[in-house]
Amino acid sequence: MDPLHALALALIQGITEFLPISSSAHLILPSKLLGWPDQGLAFDTAVHLGSLTAVIVYFRHELSRLTAAVILHIQTRQPSADSHFALNLMLASLPIIPIGYFTRFIVETELRGVEVIAFTTIVFGIALWVADSMRGDTAKPLTPARSIAIGLAQCLALIPGTSRSGVTITMALLLGQSREHAARISFLIAIPAISGAAVIKLWDLLHTSITPDWFVLGIATGVAGLSAYFCIVILLNIVNKIGYLPFVIYRIGLGSLLLWMIY
Repeated sequence: MDPLHALALALIQGITEFLPISSSAHLILPSKLLGWPDQGLAFDTAVHLGSLTAVIVYFRHELSRLTAAVILHIQTRQPSADSHFALNLMLASLPIIPIGYFTRFIVETELRGVEVIAFTTIVFGIALWVADSMRGDTAKPLTPARSIAIGLAQCLALIPGTSRSGVTITMALLLGQSREHAARISFLIAIPAISGAAVIKLWDLLHTSITPDWFVLGIATGVAGLSAYFCIVILLNIVNKIGYLPFVIYRIGLGSLLLWMIY
């Protein structure tokens, strides 16, 4: 891969991974519209690791607190609000791992077209707008049923254009979460989801004859991680002030432009 293409795609990945606008769609589009070569497994793995590092670093204190609460819960058999929240996050994280593993080849071969991206970008953008309009001002407790619903919604993000953060935020809002709490849930359940994706891609990479350019991959990992970190900061700081409407408008505009281009 050309180093400039790698840098641009890593920046796109970092910016779009945690914003509700679909990182997979934005990574596919340059190859479809500009004729860039597909970034390939090695690059996908590198930028996923960059995004994973960003979310772990940002939420390191919260992750430490939640982990300690779960350990204490196991030792004392006395649940707390933090341990309850952590266990439900784990539950929400489970569905995408087996579904992502068994559907990955279908997604990569059948669902990466511009038409699919255009329709999912618009449809799930409208869904986000509806959910944001129906949101509550205070967060309802995260129950096992709500957690499973969010986890199943996350599986829809395997379809390019859907947006993992977008669809999980949408479901969390529909289930009574506040804007900020919905975003935090989405970010936290991204950790096992992105970890699983990175492991699967690494496994597939090890079973190919690809010889990665480690320098380019290292730069891509760093760029994706830094840009993803700043997007997490920005989204959590502004979401309560402006809501999700700007992202809805962007998605509908992008999807409409893509439909106009292909038709």
